[in-house]
Amino acid sequence: MQLGLKDRVAIVTGSARGIGAETALALAEEGACIVVTDIDGDAAAAHCAALQGAGHRAIAVAADVTRQADVERLAQAAVAAFGGVHVLVNNAGFVRDARLTRLSEADWDAVVDTVLKGAFLCTQAVAPRMAAAKWGRVVNISSRAHLGNPGQANYSAAKAGLLGFSAALALELGRDGITVNTIAPGFIETDGVRKLPHYAKIRDNALARTPIGRLGVPRDIAAAVCFLASEAAGYITGATLHVTGGRYAT
Repeated sequence: MQLGLKDRVAIVTGSARGIGAETALALAEEGACIVVTDIDGDAAAAHCAALQGAGHRAIAVAADVTRQADVERLAQAAVAAFGGVHVLVNNAGFVRDARLTRLSEADWDAVVDTVLKGAFLCTQAVAPRMAAAKWGRVVNISSRAHLGNPGQANYSAAKAGLLGFSAALALELGRDGITVNTIAPGFIETDGVRKLPHYAKIRDNALARTPIGRLGVPRDIAAAVCFLASEAAGYITGATLHVTGGRYAT
């Protein structure tokens, strides 16, 4: 299938490593121009260099997606380098888990702001540029955790918020040729996940409850992003695609 992504310009937030890095690579392999962006500027630069070394067109921009000035600078860098912005993947996020009574306000704010406010600021910055081109794709990376996970009230709330955010913007931006969709990954085995203190227990629980019988890998999510960002998905908006191997319950 020809996805129609050649020469499209894609910003992938949190793309220095993990799902974001694999998504940036997959989009680049489809011919897109990539803006690798992460709060970790050195890691973003390293992944950008790897993409460039493989013959792909890419730039790196260090940015904190919770800061409007950083986000506007990010959008301007994409336009300056490649002439526009066509695809935005709101992937930036992380976990800071604790039961409700032990969850600090700082950890609530950090997770919710990065996931939800970050998606708001980035989409707000690029939507007018997409509208001017009458073509745009926004793909928000939620999580199966939007259904609720114990010890993840902050993360579950933020990821659930992305579903409502996407649904509202699908209605609001459709007339400008912009689709807005959400992907809800299940357990995806990344380096960051392997470093979690209870990784083995989480992994075994996921395997026991996943009908497909294996853990997810970053390419599973990257492939779904490429589809939703493509010409082929032009009549899909406001949807949530669960990439979970069939696992929904905790």
